Amino acid sequence: MEFEVSPLPYRVSALEPWISARTVEFHYEKHHKGYLKKLRDRIEGTERANQSLEALIRTERGSLYDNAAQVWNHDFYWRSMKPTDRICDPKPVVRSALVDRFGSLDGFRKEFADAANGEFGSGWAWLVRNPDGKLEVLNSSDAENPLQRGQTPLLTIDVWEHAYYLDYQNERSRYVDGFVEHLLNWDLVADNL
Repeated sequence: MEFEVSPLPYRVSALEPWISARTVEFHYEKHHKGYLKKLRDRIEGTERANQSLEALIRTERGSLYDNAAQVWNHDFYWRSMKPTDRICDPKPVVRSALVDRFGSLDGFRKEFADAANGEFGSGWAWLVRNPDGKLEVLNSSDAENPLQRGQTPLLTIDVWEHAYYLDYQNERSRYVDGFVEHLLNWDLVADNL
């Protein structure tokens, strides 16, 4: 299987003012594509080169897993955001699921932001659907991915420093607030729900 980094689903400047074009370009071109290069270098000429990213995430460990998961995580991260000039609400089916689980849309936003801000060091915050159908917010360290646990990712935010440091320095919570209030791609959540 030929692994590729998916093209950005919008212009590099489309997430401004919450995430700058400079951050998007650096993050996408250097970090995201860097993980892909390392993955290709590790699997070229091996039987693993014929597996999907999801299969590698579910079966591998160590640096092979780390690079496969980071390619997948970043592809999903870019799609987890949708540029808009206004605060958007989720579709009724998504809103209903979030209200059932978190009490309100604001309850979800708070729990998701808390998970992102509460991740010590580098990692991710996720909205997932568990195998029993229940929604859950969780955080994960480094390249850890919910697919390993049989969960379906619905939404993610990258809280590695390269995702926000150029724009916010050490103020991760400002980055998280902008993401949660202005960039959530509710259509992606609906598609994956």
